[in-house]
Amino acid sequence: MTTSTDTSTGTETGKDAGTSEDARTNEDAGTSGAAGTASIGAPGAAPVTAADAPRARRRRRRGLAPGRPWPASRLAGPLLLIALWAAASAAGRLDTGAIPAPWTVVETGVHLWTDGTLTTDVLTSLERAGYGFAIGLVAGVALALLSGLTRTGEALIDGTVQLNRAIPTLGLIPLFILWLGIGETFKTAIIAIVVYIPIYLNTHAALSGIDHRFVELAEVQGLSKVRFIRQIVIPGALPGFFVGLRLGVTGSWLGLVVLEQINATSGLGYMMFQAQNYGQSDVILVGLLIYGVFGLISDSAVRLIERRVLSWRRTLSN
Repeated sequence: MTTSTDTSTGTETGKDAGTSEDARTNEDAGTSGAAGTASIGAPGAAPVTAADAPRARRRRRRGLAPGRPWPASRLAGPLLLIALWAAASAAGRLDTGAIPAPWTVVETGVHLWTDGTLTTDVLTSLERAGYGFAIGLVAGVALALLSGLTRTGEALIDGTVQLNRAIPTLGLIPLFILWLGIGETFKTAIIAIVVYIPIYLNTHAALSGIDHRFVELAEVQGLSKVRFIRQIVIPGALPGFFVGLRLGVTGSWLGLVVLEQINATSGLGYMMFQAQNYGQSDVILVGLLIYGVFGLISDSAVRLIERRVLSWRRTLSN
């Protein structure tokens, strides 16, 4: 009996030892296989470690973005157009009577500036555009806040602004001349209307698009109306406001071109209108280029302010 018991015990012990050795061997093989897979990776690729994985993911994410912005990238398009214009003029492909060469336009602009005519016209245009833009900016922001934050304001204001938007603003010129006279007042009023509409629309849309969860959070935190507007409403509406501001700045220059051709004695539009009567295409191009430069500078200034004010945002542009 004793002999058989020892034998069976030895047999079981041998089986357990063999089983543990096989398991250990399989674990070692699996570990080495996983290590080999992690170190080798795809055929012909560099070894990939755990520390390299986040870096690889960042590289993949960067590939979807447009990349770093070019320095002064917005000047590339206008400079290319001027280069093509100069090349076509030098090659004799353009009618100099209709489209003078760039150097001819520059000479005309320098001559008008030294005479003092261009200086007076530029200052007059800037004054008109500035007054109209300031009035339109204040009106657009005030109406958007009243309409976006109160149901009564929305009922009284939004429909009226939408009706005004549907009416061509330049079509109001005859009526405003009858109301305000043919002097400077109606010009300022028309520019203000052209400016306030895009500012109101974009600011009102931004206010209406604020997530209601932020409102509930403010109520839970017990914020007052003033703190709610300062901490939640204004930051949430700023992106839309800056879009409307850029459109309003451009609209002020577009309206000014037309208005300065109506009973005006100075201004860039008046200068271009007189040049049309005398067939001076180079003077007309001088006025158009100045309008374009003013529009580009004002838009760039708004973009710069927007980038500084909204520096907390992470977007494709930055």
